[in-house]
Amino acid sequence: MVAGIEELKHLSLCFMVLCHRILSTRTHFPCRAVFTNCSLQFSSTQQKHIEFQTKDDANIIISRAVKAKTETEVLESLACDPQCSTIRITDGLLGRLFHRFQDDWKSALGVFRWAQTCPDYKTPPFLLDKLVDILGKTKQMEKMKGLVEEMRETRLVSLNTISKMMRRFAGAGKWTDAVITFNQLESFGLNKNTESMNILLDTLCKEKRVEQARSLFLDLRSHIPPNANTYNIFIHGWCKINRVEEAEWTVQEMRGDGFKPCVISYSTIIQFYCFRANFYRVYEILDEMEAQGCCPNIVTFTTIMHSLTKFGELKRALDIVDRMKVVGCEPDTQFYNALLHTLGWAGRAEEALYIFTKEMPEKKINPSTSTYNTMIAMFCHRRQEQRALQFLKSLENSPYCKPDVQSFYPLFKLYFQNGKTGECLVDLLDDMVKKHHLCLDLATFMLLIHGLCRANECERAYELFKVMIGQNIKPRYVTCALLLHEVKLKNMYAEAEVVEDYMKKMKSL
Repeated sequence: MVAGIEELKHLSLCFMVLCHRILSTRTHFPCRAVFTNCSLQFSSTQQKHIEFQTKDDANIIISRAVKAKTETEVLESLACDPQCSTIRITDGLLGRLFHRFQDDWKSALGVFRWAQTCPDYKTPPFLLDKLVDILGKTKQMEKMKGLVEEMRETRLVSLNTISKMMRRFAGAGKWTDAVITFNQLESFGLNKNTESMNILLDTLCKEKRVEQARSLFLDLRSHIPPNANTYNIFIHGWCKINRVEEAEWTVQEMRGDGFKPCVISYSTIIQFYCFRANFYRVYEILDEMEAQGCCPNIVTFTTIMHSLTKFGELKRALDIVDRMKVVGCEPDTQFYNALLHTLGWAGRAEEALYIFTKEMPEKKINPSTSTYNTMIAMFCHRRQEQRALQFLKSLENSPYCKPDVQSFYPLFKLYFQNGKTGECLVDLLDDMVKKHHLCLDLATFMLLIHGLCRANECERAYELFKVMIGQNIKPRYVTCALLLHEVKLKNMYAEAEVVEDYMKKMKSL
């Protein structure tokens, strides 16, 4: 009954917002519109639509949405705002907002419901799939299923939608729901075929349910034929659960069923041995690949270089460049990222700088966000703050990519190391959140809270803690314990009680 009332409230609000939007696009004189508990004036000057690309549009919506506690409050907040009523909703704007709210399902869903009230805008399937993914990622399974049901009614469910559903079910430990979703494919107007079977098997294998995937495969293969990718999925799955012998047996099974093992098959097993620093076996498989006429690709070499660097084999890592040239393999952006990382660890920053500024442009290899992040991290590690900031500035102005959370993390760390917890830290945090619309992730929240506590600024750390739990990002117990200790030292009894209550809830789960 309560759910029914809430649904009626939601529909009523949507109707009123829709009426307002229709009026606001057709009238040229002041009018008054009432939504729930607020009344608004609109004039002809407010009817001008502003393109979403301007930062003001996104900032206005974000500032309203983050203050709300539920998706309905987000909708009400946006509906009651005169500035929001003048914004023209587009795919670009909604996509940008979904990216900003990828860890905040309430804001994402509320913004979507608000977009639904616009009479001249219809959310495209790819953005609906993005919202499905956000709901699944944040463990809002019932809301995810409800949204997909809405999509089913308008025939907007695709295999991509189902893929996101199955992956999020499996990621939440509900692998049987993933199988049920696959079995319901035909009710969504989709087919059970090799492609959809592989998505299900890949979903289960990535969540370490390889034995269950194998059992399903044995049942399905009688009426759904496998392909080479099917076997590669199992090779990856067996390696993921540390059963490399099964992976190598799958390579033999693959041959027996008429499929030739490819570079992906071998590279997956190479990656397994790389992670365990068994480089003797890595080079054995490289030789076997060449004997079978399967040339290693750039991904193979990048994996080996990265692992050699990780385990301190810097010389052998740099030697990979020569082996790659012998087989005629051209470097790509990911390879250069690994090479720059290796040079940074080897203390050869100037060589890394030369590759970034000279060699990559000459080869027409565009840098990615990870490329810039590698350079920023390298200079932060060397405590060269200004050079790191120069690369961040260059990344902000790059035509190829933009900053992500990892772009700022090394600088936050450096600021704490240098005792810069004042204006520099605040400005950097503002740039990250307000300028680039990035959400703090768990690692960044922890770094900031721990750093502020150690800098004797637990008041600011506590404010971040409140933001964190308000966004449904669960702090680690060690973070809570450190914050509790610090607020108690400053006799912040009310704050200590909040942290203690949260820690009790963590223990009870």
